[in-house]
Amino acid sequence: MKVAAYCRVSTELDDQQNSLKNQKEYFASFIKKKEGENWQFAGIYADEGISGTSMNKREAFLQMMQDAKNGKIDLILTKEVSRFARNTVDTLIAIRTLKSYGVGVFFIIDHIDTRENDGEIRLTLMASMAQEESRKISERVKWGQKRQMEKGVVFGRSLLGYRIKDGRLEIEETEAELVRKIFDMFTREKMGTYVIAEKLNEAGYLTSRGNTWSNVAVRRILKNEKYVGDLVQKKTYTPDYLTHKKRKNDGKEELVIKRNHHMPIVSREVFIMAKKRLDESETSETEKYRNRYWCSGKVICGICGRAYVSRVRKRKDGSFTHRWLCACAVKNGRKEDGCKGRSVSDEVLQKGFLYGLREKEKEQIKQETIEKFSQEYLLQITIEKEQIIYTMNNKRTWFYRG
Repeated sequence: MKVAAYCRVSTELDDQQNSLKNQKEYFASFIKKKEGENWQFAGIYADEGISGTSMNKREAFLQMMQDAKNGKIDLILTKEVSRFARNTVDTLIAIRTLKSYGVGVFFIIDHIDTRENDGEIRLTLMASMAQEESRKISERVKWGQKRQMEKGVVFGRSLLGYRIKDGRLEIEETEAELVRKIFDMFTREKMGTYVIAEKLNEAGYLTSRGNTWSNVAVRRILKNEKYVGDLVQKKTYTPDYLTHKKRKNDGKEELVIKRNHHMPIVSREVFIMAKKRLDESETSETEKYRNRYWCSGKVICGICGRAYVSRVRKRKDGSFTHRWLCACAVKNGRKEDGCKGRSVSDEVLQKGFLYGLREKEKEQIKQETIEKFSQEYLLQITIEKEQIIYTMNNKRTWFYRG
């Protein structure tokens, strides 16, 4: 019987590393002692510094599952259920998948063998307890971090002009000069962000991540309150302790704000000037697109709440298609964390709008007057999975299936 072992530690601290080393030595010795019982050593799979709440990033675990599928393993040993996984669903899926390959799992401390009849029932109870413990740990960590933030401790990574050391922001003077240069080019020399990025690239400057400059990167510098000495934390949050995926904090959790928290790189006067100019340019840009099409700025995704954006494409025959897509879906594509909001043609949106006006107003409205009526009456269009919801400024609503 080919026997392997799985080990995992959730942090890369020295004491945890020693624990992992001890686990490896223990399992190697344990399996070797069983050679007389026809056990064959099939390897040790170990994940270091990886959370147990998700299996997606656990390379050793995934390799073990693949080897089991390929017939290289008959039995897997692991210390306890919490080392195998803290997610109940993932645990059961993995165990049932291994069972379909003819592979059993033995949890030594918990005395659970999935090859036995009551193995899965006992495993479900232990996995649920492990998941609940993981949730409690997550809540305790979040609570502790929030208290630290309130004391002014800085979380996150270093940025251009600053280094984070022992929870404090310390100025890196060489990079700070570049930050001041960017603010000066924007506020005093009145350069646009595209021009600034171009000049920085021509001069051979790189971003803090070693990338070339773009207008987006320049805007991030100009908007970052850390450069004026303020600190805003919890801009992102983790809604699900099982997936660990961060989300932008749109009011779901309270921000932790510290004014005059650390030594600034630019004066508040310069920072305010930059913000004012940015706001003016963004307002101008928004208005330009808002007035571009009959419903610009009014189409909202019913799934994620983001605005829809317009996309015009030229066909091979020379004609054009005009569709509206959720901005989140455009940004992330159809990835797991992308929005699943559907795209809708401009023609369908117009038909639904005209249909509602005719039904509600009892008027025969001509197609060419749609822009006039949309500006006068239309408040918002919400795209749901199965229908389109039109809301007028007099609060009347109708539904249209496109």
